[in-house]
Amino acid sequence: MTPPAPETGQEGLPPIEGTPVAPAVTGRAAPQRINLALQGGGTHGAFTWGVLLRLLEEESIEVAAISGTSAGAINGAAFTQGMAEGGRAGAAALLNRLWGAIGSRYALSPLRNSPFERLIWGPDLSHSVAWQAFDALTRLFSPYQLNPFPLEMNPLRRVLEEVLDLDILCRHPEAPQLFVAATNVRSGKPRVFTREELTREALLASACLPNLFRAVEIEGEAYWDGGFLGNPALWPLYDRGGGPPDIVLVGINPLSRPDIPQTVQDINTRVNEIGFNASLMYEMRAIEFVQRLVDQGTLKPPRYQRLFVHLIEDEERMRRLGMSSKYNGEWSFLTSLRDDGRAACDAWLAANRDALGKRDSLDLRARFL
Repeated sequence: MTPPAPETGQEGLPPIEGTPVAPAVTGRAAPQRINLALQGGGTHGAFTWGVLLRLLEEESIEVAAISGTSAGAINGAAFTQGMAEGGRAGAAALLNRLWGAIGSRYALSPLRNSPFERLIWGPDLSHSVAWQAFDALTRLFSPYQLNPFPLEMNPLRRVLEEVLDLDILCRHPEAPQLFVAATNVRSGKPRVFTREELTREALLASACLPNLFRAVEIEGEAYWDGGFLGNPALWPLYDRGGGPPDIVLVGINPLSRPDIPQTVQDINTRVNEIGFNASLMYEMRAIEFVQRLVDQGTLKPPRYQRLFVHLIEDEERMRRLGMSSKYNGEWSFLTSLRDDGRAACDAWLAANRDALGKRDSLDLRARFL
């Protein structure tokens, strides 16, 4: 146990190949149960899509609980509902459907590179005229002026309505636990919604960037993106007690960069990364401190549980992507990130599968201190 926690169908798109799932075989050893922590980061969450598809192929690994923020929360919701509906094959199918729906919505977005711009800048949108106009508008006007109620437009709302069935998601007893983080605008405190409390409004709140969307009202309180205070929130995974000791973080926001940013675009990208990694840095430092005391025998079980922390990422790939690409929903970009996530998970499994339940596969001091 670590320190006390705060309160708490795609028309026009190419088909996605189904994820092969082997039939269950009796007599096998019980699967290794893990907790997943899924970062948010706009359409970069397609990387996590690929990681989850690869994990679903591993019958020796079972997901007990998921904590997610923004895109991580939406991935986690699709994974959880899919597991409830149809086990591993159901989860893979619903994740594919989710990202197909996102790709369909973004196919109509004005924030797209022209073929010429795509050839020069790839997925980076920051040099396009459409992005520059959008960026200027959101700096001059708030969403209360540009996107007023009841005309407020949020393509993500339609995606959630199409894909998620909250009766299945919230009430199925055998589905993984799910925790979704949002930020209370008035109090400045995090709010974590459990699977049983989850609504579409809670998922929209977790992904509510305040320069784009009005704060989401839930039970008389206003919420913004959960990434400000928990990207993702780790404490629900260890504070509930009785769960598995392994926390596998899927990282999509680079923690470090070797070069000093000098252009406006690069500075904005780095500010975004540091801001949305800040809460994770603080929580990982606290975990490392308590883990060290547990290892030294100063803190003892059963009150303090030894956690094993792991990280699946491709930081080199993500460093090549600017902040504007988090708004890029082109199908080729989404599927390339999916494939990168699958490859990163495959490499992590090959190197670290044996660490599950036994030790960290991530050096917390080297990475977060």
